[in-house]
Amino acid sequence: MIEIFSSTRLRALATVVSIAFASTTVAAQQSGSTNPPPGPADQPGPVIQLSLGDAARLAARQSAVALGARLRADEAQARVRERRADLLPNLNSYVQEAGRTFNTSTLGIDFPATPGNPPLFDPKGQVEGPVNTLDVRGRIEQNLLDFGAIGRVRQAQAQARSSNAEADATAEQAATVATNAYVRAMRADADLRARQADTLLATDLLRIAQSQLQAGTGVGLDVTRARAQLAATRAALIASRNGRDHAHLDLLRSLALPLGTDVALTDSLSPAATGEAIPDEATLVAQALRNRPDLIAEEQRIQAAKQGLSAIKAERLPSLGLVADDGVIGKNGAKMLNTYTWGLQVTLPIFDGFKREARVQEQQSVVKEAEIRRRDLEQQAQVDVRGALLDIANTREQVDAAAERLRLAEQEVTQARDRFNAGVAGNADVVNASLALTASRTLVNDAETAYQLARVSLARAIGSVTTIR
Repeated sequence: MIEIFSSTRLRALATVVSIAFASTTVAAQQSGSTNPPPGPADQPGPVIQLSLGDAARLAARQSAVALGARLRADEAQARVRERRADLLPNLNSYVQEAGRTFNTSTLGIDFPATPGNPPLFDPKGQVEGPVNTLDVRGRIEQNLLDFGAIGRVRQAQAQARSSNAEADATAEQAATVATNAYVRAMRADADLRARQADTLLATDLLRIAQSQLQAGTGVGLDVTRARAQLAATRAALIASRNGRDHAHLDLLRSLALPLGTDVALTDSLSPAATGEAIPDEATLVAQALRNRPDLIAEEQRIQAAKQGLSAIKAERLPSLGLVADDGVIGKNGAKMLNTYTWGLQVTLPIFDGFKREARVQEQQSVVKEAEIRRRDLEQQAQVDVRGALLDIANTREQVDAAAERLRLAEQEVTQARDRFNAGVAGNADVVNASLALTASRTLVNDAETAYQLARVSLARAIGSVTTIR
């Protein structure tokens, strides 16, 4: 009796398909085809051992969207330093050598002549000069008290915190994309192993039919059926290999890894994981409201908007500043005299055409809009948690049902093959049973994939994709 391939043995047969093709010389001669050229995943390259959690953390660290979000956070931090400059001294210096002429009639001062003497300047005006000066000066400006500038610094700091939170949320999204791609790659690998097992089973059936025909106990129709079944399984195997290669390409893209990198998946679609304990819904909802990066980012946006509102209102308050300069001035370098200017300036805004009031109204709307988005995200988090729990419960039942169907399909193949080997029946029953076995294997893969995707959905709902195991 020929042994039926169990799900455990299927994993060990991942590399045996080439041997199976070599043993099907008759089938290959009938089809006149050869193995397709190796796909992109078959090209040599560095091998990376990668688990589901590793894929999530790698994507969160180096994917393009995550890196872009981190750069935007750096830009926001730079804006904090830019705003803080309004509170720091502004120092500058200059050296100026200049010459000018002037019209005496523009001085605005009359110089009356003494009796009997001509006027000092022509009453109609005359050009005097040039007057040449050399001025060397240093100047300092310092805001001693500016509530508006302080508010703008605090607003920039809040916006920087918001940008950091948005970067974390973007990293979580990138991790979600990568984990979904990882699960699809696991599904493609499992499908390829199942199609390899189907090919080996069809090869054995063809060998038995040919042996019976040569011994005179079989008929040519059984051989034809077996060859047709082998051709169908080989076609499915080729399509499955192509799907596997595309799934691995998608995984490399989501991880920002170079093409040609060989990723070895250390996780698999295992039904054993369906026994893990899941916390209750209330605990998960509380965790989601506390840890979800998008909720944290929205809360930080609210705080930044409120700080912006406070900064605008603070512009109504008076500000105090110091202006001072010191230097030397003269007609040339040999006749320089020290001069200085200093002053304290108090500025009190009075009326700006209601521009500030309009900005306050606009910023109040920004705050309210952010608060609405936060409430909506909180409701969405609760929906996501409950939906993920429903999916996990449903897929666990699907995995159990699919595993039972696979067990029965393997049993049916065994019984049909025994009858075929004994010569009491043709191989039509075996072919039908093998088709049912193929469908059962696909159903198991689908159920296990749905369960793994539900796990990822739950991790995304509570904001823990980057910590998934």
